[in-house]
Amino acid sequence: MSAWVLPDHIADVLPSEARRIEELRRGLLDTARSYGYELVMPPLLEHLDSLLTGAGEALDLQTFKLVDQLSGRSLGLRADTTQQAARIDAHLLNRLGVTRLCYCGPVLHALPDRPHATREPLQFGAEIYGHEGIEADIESVQLALESLRVAGVEDMSVDMADVRIVRSLLAGVPVGLQTLAKVHAALAAKDVSELSALTRNFPSHSRDGLLALTRLYGDISVLDKAQAELGAIAGVKHMLDELRSIASRITGARVTFDLADLRGYAYYSGARFAIYVPGASDALVRGGRYDEVGAVFGRNRPAAGFSLDIKQLVSVVAPKPLKAAIRAPWSWDGAGAQAIAGLRRDGETVVCVLPGHESEVDEFHCDRELVQVAGQWVVRAI
Repeated sequence: MSAWVLPDHIADVLPSEARRIEELRRGLLDTARSYGYELVMPPLLEHLDSLLTGAGEALDLQTFKLVDQLSGRSLGLRADTTQQAARIDAHLLNRLGVTRLCYCGPVLHALPDRPHATREPLQFGAEIYGHEGIEADIESVQLALESLRVAGVEDMSVDMADVRIVRSLLAGVPVGLQTLAKVHAALAAKDVSELSALTRNFPSHSRDGLLALTRLYGDISVLDKAQAELGAIAGVKHMLDELRSIASRITGARVTFDLADLRGYAYYSGARFAIYVPGASDALVRGGRYDEVGAVFGRNRPAAGFSLDIKQLVSVVAPKPLKAAIRAPWSWDGAGAQAIAGLRRDGETVVCVLPGHESEVDEFHCDRELVQVAGQWVVRAI
């Protein structure tokens, strides 16, 4: 095998795509800042018992593990940044009121999380801590949609659910972890025959409710149908009312519901959402409420937020026009060098053509050139 062959699902990012990724990164962070979110930069590497405690346990199989040569302790390369943001909120900031945090950096996955996905996503996320009302849920959805609009994404669809509905249906039902995992998988796949077999010994209200969830997907009318079929289950009406309230404040995107969708079940604690666009094989954004995320750090604060992979996002947005630039002859002193320095100070991109070479830069649109006319350096259109 050649020494320069990269591992499966790991790739170099070449100039054109790198430029687009960096443009998106800056736009997303600026958008989060406009909502009052503060940037944090957690380390890529942490002690394993910090990364994989509490809600982080669900990421065990996705986490690369190694041994610290200094301490001998087990370390992990983060597979998600939310756990780290919760640690920062709980221990380093420890504020009494609401805290809004955002981040953008690479995460590493031991396995690709979807077909053709990279194992090195560039994760952007925004999270709000300290408010248990649905206002935090609404803000998370609104910021996620605004972030995609800033990136140039159109024709968005927000799909919503609430993991508490399934928890309510399973409350008091004696079921092992292995069977529970199979129930979740059958619900996600809407496999009625498998779900019927798995729940044959469940109480009738639990069994009937779980089977009903496989039919409860579609537009806003799904919530009315769910109220009719599940309204007798404790707390379900409140959950459906919250979903309705959040959905009523979403503008500029279609809203659908899939009450059997449990992706992220071990992570989320309430309403959750995913944003889809044509041309993407999976959701561009996943988010929701995860109130227990900080419990393991001794501070069980309400929390809501979302995250996305900028590398996935760049694949569905149209590239921006190349940045206009000025082509100039190579000059290291004199008036020519001063003219080039002045243009760069003014914010212009100046590409100097090295002696004996034509300009081979593909990432800039050189629509002007710096030339000497009558002893003066001037910029003229090409």
